[in-house]
Amino acid sequence: MEEPALDVIAVGAHPDDVEIACGGTVARLAEQGYRVGIVDLTDGEPTPGSPGPEVRLDEARRAAEVLGVSTRITLDLPNRRLFDSLEARVALAKQFRKYRPRLVLGLGGHTPMASPDHYQASLITEAAVFYSRLSKWDEKFDGLPVHVVSRYLQCFLAFRTLAPVAAGGLVVDIGSTLEKKLAAIAAYQSQFPPERAGVLDRFRVFARQQGMAAGFAAGEVVASPTALGTQDLMGMLFGPDL
Repeated sequence: MEEPALDVIAVGAHPDDVEIACGGTVARLAEQGYRVGIVDLTDGEPTPGSPGPEVRLDEARRAAEVLGVSTRITLDLPNRRLFDSLEARVALAKQFRKYRPRLVLGLGGHTPMASPDHYQASLITEAAVFYSRLSKWDEKFDGLPVHVVSRYLQCFLAFRTLAPVAAGGLVVDIGSTLEKKLAAIAAYQSQFPPERAGVLDRFRVFARQQGMAAGFAAGEVVASPTALGTQDLMGMLFGPDL
């Protein structure tokens, strides 16, 4: 049977990547009535502080509930050994063909001094968006029909840089969903136990700083790797209530 379509799929290398990079945006989209899914390329195991994959997956499930996510999928790709490969590209592209999102949110940029899986995930996601629309390759996709992803945006985990997060980035207003974002991150108790509670404060301050740059109480930056355009400048700037 055909799965119900999702409006948006957000992709992370590990459970908690999406929550940290764009959890407020995901929650805001869900509140606005859009069907949002998350695809974690790996289960994040092994990882320090986690008793095992069952615990991490349960944390991911609870975080998704906090954000209002409709569907969460964990692919069977290897943590710590995640590489941009044909197999990884096809595995993710199958999810795009299955759930038919209009928008894909993927990780962007490098995360120096943190997991190299993040950058590999960005490469895999960009390639999978392209693979999703390729015809004459049916044997790779288990009969799933071609699907064209209309928009692809990147979100960021670059917390250890003084440079701008992204040139030409767009700030999403998450003032109303910041607490949901932080609660979803806190659901990963194996990664953020009480002795690391200060990390949540860091995420709060970063979101407030990003939002203040655009006049919001809190924000998250997303950016398009391709040029965006509009036929309705005033509508884009001021929204439908102009």
